[in-house]
Amino acid sequence: MGDERFGPAARRLAGLAGQLLGWRPDEFWRATPAELAAILAPDGAPASAPLGRDELNRLMERDHG
Repeated sequence: MGDERFGPAARRLAGLAGQLLGWRPDEFWRATPAELAAILAPDGAPASAPLGRDELNRLMERDHG
């Protein structure tokens, strides 16, 4: 995930979910990271490990101080 902040990454993923899956914003925000990964990589081989709680907290802390 590198130096990308949570907000921009979430907006990018929400946009992709809308374009690729036809999801509305509320559908994106109700989905878990594991559900989104399973849909985007249905063969069971996700591109990267799912976002963990520690990484999520670190990204949110960086965005909000």
